[in-house]
Amino acid sequence: MSNPPVTGTPTAEPKLLQWVEEMVALCKPSAVHWVDGSEDENQQLCDLLVEKGTFTRLNPEIRPNSYLARSKPSDVARVEDRTFICSRRKGNAGPTNNWMHPREMKVIMNEKFDGSMAGRTMYVIPFCMGPPDSPLAKIGIELTDSAYVVVNMRIMCHTGRHVLERYESEMRGDAPKGRQGYGYFVPCVHSVGVPLAAGVEDNDPWPCNDEKYIVHFPETREIWSYGSGYGGNALLGKKCLALRIASCIGRDNNWMAEHMLVLGLESPDGEKTYIAGAFPSACGKTNLAMIVPPKEYEGWKTSIIGDDIAWLWPHKDGRLHAINPETGYFGVAPGTSYETNPIAMESMKENSIFTNVGLTDDGDVWWEGLTKEPPAHLIDWKGEDWEPGCGRLAAHPNARFTAPAKQCPTIDPEWQNPEGVPVSAFIFGGRRPSTMPLVYQAFNWSHGVYVGATMGSEVTAAAAGLKAGVRRDPMAMLPFCGYNMGDYLHHWYDMRRHLTEFPRFFHVNWFRRDDEGNYLWPGFGQNMRVLEWIVNRCRGKVAGHETPIGWRPKYSDFNFDGLENFSHYDFEKAMNFSYDEWKEEIISQGELYMKLYDPMPKEMIYQKELLTGRLS
Repeated sequence: MSNPPVTGTPTAEPKLLQWVEEMVALCKPSAVHWVDGSEDENQQLCDLLVEKGTFTRLNPEIRPNSYLARSKPSDVARVEDRTFICSRRKGNAGPTNNWMHPREMKVIMNEKFDGSMAGRTMYVIPFCMGPPDSPLAKIGIELTDSAYVVVNMRIMCHTGRHVLERYESEMRGDAPKGRQGYGYFVPCVHSVGVPLAAGVEDNDPWPCNDEKYIVHFPETREIWSYGSGYGGNALLGKKCLALRIASCIGRDNNWMAEHMLVLGLESPDGEKTYIAGAFPSACGKTNLAMIVPPKEYEGWKTSIIGDDIAWLWPHKDGRLHAINPETGYFGVAPGTSYETNPIAMESMKENSIFTNVGLTDDGDVWWEGLTKEPPAHLIDWKGEDWEPGCGRLAAHPNARFTAPAKQCPTIDPEWQNPEGVPVSAFIFGGRRPSTMPLVYQAFNWSHGVYVGATMGSEVTAAAAGLKAGVRRDPMAMLPFCGYNMGDYLHHWYDMRRHLTEFPRFFHVNWFRRDDEGNYLWPGFGQNMRVLEWIVNRCRGKVAGHETPIGWRPKYSDFNFDGLENFSHYDFEKAMNFSYDEWKEEIISQGELYMKLYDPMPKEMIYQKELLTGRLS
């Protein structure tokens, strides 16, 4: 095969160039383009996607420079059953990850990728996760045959020529040092897995393969993704690098890569408190990160560092500091509205990409929960005519928006600070219709890790192939930890040794229901009342009242101005815990303990016994 034509500006750095040439020889693309990240390049790719039918250009007067994409129904979510951690030893992957030996998986991957890009363009995307000058920033190179991936990656992280130049200068030794990932890149390869025969035109707007592999090699820091075009499987800087590979790098270097939002809360006295929160997908994480205080909270300000991923490390000031490795939001659209999350709505007003939502007759997007009354007609996420009462959803439950973080009205001034921001509290929470009270605080670090490790939530639409019900999701990292989950919990316990000032730990549950199925707490912006109590606990301004499960507030500790219809009785229902339910809760944790038995930290066993004793 002759060398394919190359556009853009290739690197002259030998190590990177050799790897790209090897992958070109394997994948056999018809052309190679080195992505520069420019506006002109992005517009050309979007025009190409419109011409191909992958994108529908939205009404520029309503939604400027924005597009709608529709995927195949078989490619709408993360595929956890096809996601692999290929460590050399099976025990390093642990019982909660799918494992295969790297040697065996490389044979499969080489077979799958052999000619996988035939008839297509290979895009070479230099990208950086995190502010480029941060000590935790990681440079990666993603090779992909999907223009959809290129334009989404441009929103989600630093991409383009300036990242490549940074890597080249590091390899020459003339870039400023101080970054852990100095002088290497994380190789990432992605293909939709649908090669084209010579002379055959690509008429498929969303090519994907029925067979899918999302593969991580922790020891060599490599990522290979085959068969899927969905964001969580194809944007390899996101879950794959920023969580699965980064969690392994963090374990080896005394920092943490977490599935967490980072939120800033500034009180009327001007003091700002940063909180990190872990919630399973589609459990309100983005809504909380973009919370707008009720009008009664005059003088309070909220700001967002990140809505999905946080990298945390022991700073020289003795506290945990956090950065957001991303530059965009890949949020769940259904349920998002000006009533539930006005900040997200403002963030996606322009320069955004919508996937698997409905298309209105005037060229805008719509999804369930966006407005009280649905449109009389639209085109649904499958491209079919839709009207109210037709028996189908207009948008897929896991429909997404990709929006630049810099467009967020409440973006924190420090969101690109290489030194990150100090974290004063961790919040854990999932969808629990019973058992879990509105909020409680763990007694200490050891108890807090136990609370986060045993967190449970109802399964959501963000993950395909999972049974309905409640599953244990330690720190919301079960699908994203790149190594043994038991060792991951050990790492949490070990991190306290590197700190002199510790964050507090809290558990929240916005989703508790009464016997009629009604939510006991109004949620959304009213969650600010819970956050105020958490902030006051971190500052030592309010008492905590001891219960067997942790410290809790009293009714008088909350600010209920403007929420007069929420009585003391309503508060106690939302805060109540049942001894019998909690005993069942402890028993139901047994499956997790059995899975992680061998590497389970002894502190977890002690905490379970202590809780059992307190409940007895």
